Amino acid sequence: MIKVLYIEDNDDNVYMLKMRLELLGDFEVLAAEDGEKGCEMAAAERPDLILMDLEMPGIDGWEAARRLKSNSQTQHIPIIALSAHALAGAREKALAAGCD
Repeated sequence: MIKVLYIEDNDDNVYMLKMRLELLGDFEVLAAEDGEKGCEMAAAERPDLILMDLEMPGIDGWEAARRLKSNSQTQHIPIIALSAHALAGAREKALAAGCD
């Protein structure tokens, strides 16, 4: 089973993605509502993959990705950036923060 941590502040998005992945049967989906909780959960749960919303209140996805990649316990976990705001330069900014 593949353990996925979804860091997202929108409950509807969490429900939709969690339902879709879990219906496939090969995924366990954990969710964190902000970057701070996401970093804590990543260190505690050691997921195989992190799906990261970029625009969140408090610690946003860019800062959370930087923290995760600078932590020896979580730096190996691939991070996929997700955003409804695909603005010019967002991809480069996400990659620079540590997203894969």
